[in-house]
Amino acid sequence: MQITPFELERWQSVWENQVELNISESGILPLSVRELVDDPAELERVLRVPLGYPQTNGTEALRANIASLYPEAGAENVLVTCGCSEANFIATWSQIERGDEVIFMAPNYMQVDGLARAFGATVKRWPLREELRWAPDLDELRRLVTPQTRLIAVCNPNNPTGASLSEDAIRQICAAATKVGATILADEVYRGAEFEGGLSPTFWGRYERVICTGGLSKAYGLPGLRTGWVIGSQKLVERLWGYHDYTSIGPAMLTDGLATLALAPGRRERILARTKRILHQNYPAVSEWLGHHREQFTHVPPRAGAIAWIGCRDGRNTAQFAEEMRVRKSVLLVPGEQLGMPSYLRIGFGGDAAHLRRAFARIDEAFAAVARG
Repeated sequence: MQITPFELERWQSVWENQVELNISESGILPLSVRELVDDPAELERVLRVPLGYPQTNGTEALRANIASLYPEAGAENVLVTCGCSEANFIATWSQIERGDEVIFMAPNYMQVDGLARAFGATVKRWPLREELRWAPDLDELRRLVTPQTRLIAVCNPNNPTGASLSEDAIRQICAAATKVGATILADEVYRGAEFEGGLSPTFWGRYERVICTGGLSKAYGLPGLRTGWVIGSQKLVERLWGYHDYTSIGPAMLTDGLATLALAPGRRERILARTKRILHQNYPAVSEWLGHHREQFTHVPPRAGAIAWIGCRDGRNTAQFAEEMRVRKSVLLVPGEQLGMPSYLRIGFGGDAAHLRRAFARIDEAFAAVARG
């Protein structure tokens, strides 16, 4: 089996620790263990955990806490995975046979696109439309769906646009899938990182052939725990557990315990309130900078997530621009080519606001140098 190189992941993993200013990240400033476990007695209990094998599908306590994020779900509907990436991997692996069709929302995190092609599927990209504020054209989805459509893959809230699907759009996507018996794979890892209001609507419970994935890496600021999950029917989850046996087998013992604490009622609300504070504190720096560059960039403000998706009006090669910024200015950002859309840039603003402003100043220096010739 041949796989397409995962350019985004390799780009970030190679360079993120070798630049001064990294604005390529798509999540929130990570919490420390001490911030997460701020009670001394609780921290002592964590330190006494024996580092043996955990329950491979996730402990009952962790799965129950995850299930409480989804209406009428129970622990039996949850499979804990090593990050949302493993959840997406086993979900795609379980659904695709050679010759199937996959409809893939774009732009998007490119994992499912690459996996589906490697598994022998035909991938049809279903574009979000900037003129619709990064909403999809539902008539276009209906034209793309055929009896060979096996999987419809969406990301909601979306990476990289920060857009969220409306309740009506979710209903129409489910109706299109129902017509041909396709499975919906809904990557909902940014659920919880909304600028306003509560959690975004979930696909869970809308249609019997829905697989929802999520995790602690983005909205919760806990990427180092590598905790993800699948939400599905009990029958589906039991089937996916078998696939999980062939990948990571199970979460780490400490990961399971710390994730259980993070998602406990009360603590999870505090974590998500912190996320909202960071979003509201940092996005003005993005808005201010873009305000000085209206003639160069297009931008639709995100509704969720700490990522800004910016279009270059001159159609420039953003892969080349990103490489120049890395080499000459020690700034790391994500070129649109790595997310399936050339001439766009993804900028992460979930870290330190002063750090972000310094990065923007260096980008401005690069623009000024070009203007001078």
